[in-house]
Amino acid sequence: MQSKTYEGGCLCGAVRFEITGSFQRFFLCHCERCRKGSGSAHAANLFSTMAKIDWLSGEDKVRTYKVPDSRHMRAFCADCGSSLPRVQMNGALLVVPAGSLETAIDIRPEAHICTASRAQWDDHLEDVPKIKGMPG
Repeated sequence: MQSKTYEGGCLCGAVRFEITGSFQRFFLCHCERCRKGSGSAHAANLFSTMAKIDWLSGEDKVRTYKVPDSRHMRAFCADCGSSLPRVQMNGALLVVPAGSLETAIDIRPEAHICTASRAQWDDHLEDVPKIKGMPG
């Protein structure tokens, strides 16, 4: 079986990375920490115990923040603040924000998690009108 390669980076382009391997899990997390970290209704993270990350450029720009007394961590670009992949659990788990990837992925989210703490406005979003470009 051939290993898949994914490319990605941050918004300003300072950080570039390549991931080789596959993702086993994909969750949309609605916990308060993920909402604050993403600035949105949920975080969309891919998880792998087998994939490896190679930093192509800007590794020195990667910063991490770990919430004290928790396992919650996020990595981001020091210049633009974009969410970036992070290695957790002593190197056993690679967590990749789906939006940081530029290569199409072949896995769909398997569940919305921590929905008991979702934002009050995050209900029936499928009913919100869709506009293909910027609103007029």
